[in-house]
Amino acid sequence: MDIPVYLFTGFLEAGKTRFLQETLCDKSFFDNRRDRTLVIQCEEGEEELDPSPFASKEIYLEILDDKRKLNPDKLEALRAKYKATRVLMEYNGMWLIPELVAALPDGWFICQEMNFNDASMIDVYNANMRNLVVDKFNNADLVVFNRCAPDEDIQKLHKLVRGVTRRAEIFYEKTNGQAAYDDIEDPLPFDVNAPVIKVEDRDFALLYRDLAENMPDYNGKTVNFSGMVSKDKRTTGDGFIIGRPIMTCCVEDIQFSGLYCENGADKVESEKWYNLTAKIAIKPCRVYGRKGPVLTLTDVKPAQAPENPVATFY
Repeated sequence: MDIPVYLFTGFLEAGKTRFLQETLCDKSFFDNRRDRTLVIQCEEGEEELDPSPFASKEIYLEILDDKRKLNPDKLEALRAKYKATRVLMEYNGMWLIPELVAALPDGWFICQEMNFNDASMIDVYNANMRNLVVDKFNNADLVVFNRCAPDEDIQKLHKLVRGVTRRAEIFYEKTNGQAAYDDIEDPLPFDVNAPVIKVEDRDFALLYRDLAENMPDYNGKTVNFSGMVSKDKRTTGDGFIIGRPIMTCCVEDIQFSGLYCENGADKVESEKWYNLTAKIAIKPCRVYGRKGPVLTLTDVKPAQAPENPVATFY
């Protein structure tokens, strides 16, 4: 049985419990009347959950503040006790996320991770417990900075998150009641105007998206990246496709996305990884069924598959 885990992370008094309370009082979170929700709190702060306004009667609270009990048997026993179909977990800010991942029972998976921070304290935490800050930002879907002063340096907070992940949305709550999502644009992690546009493994999805959105900027440019070769009925003759599986938002939408190279098929094998240098021409292409980026190979050599072959936009 698959058990989705909604994970709330952050240091003590960072606002996790308040957001958890709001979630449990939100009727839209309980559209499925069959849901039985287990809430696990891994630390106890000054603020406590108030069950009286909860939007469902099928909510069950448990405290698990001893890391020695964070193991598959204990977690599965708690789920079975209440026949829970999903879990909301308020995680201890001093515990590492990989420790939780290793403790999840079979079938449990983190479907959403939200990180909360006291903006007035984040510099202190980052200076003294950088590894814990990075650990919590690393796979977050949403990073919230609350208690922001009206004149808070938003750019500084933005850079703090983007130095770890490009994936997370960022939200700011100010002490004057104002709140807003981050709308600062991030520069590309590669130089489009370099003699050779060098794209690291982690940035292939960003190249693929920017090529689609800004094709004229790449016309006539030379690019270098690594990818997996694909040959099919569309690539008869001397052409092949090279790319990566790309995940847009979740595991279910992973699909292979590649660029067409019009020469050099005899130098590569399907389903093998290569590092390629090629010149880009924006022109009509039957593989795309429209105008698109067509590569002309100038150099290719075997490459190791990256540790995580799935490319993402962060």
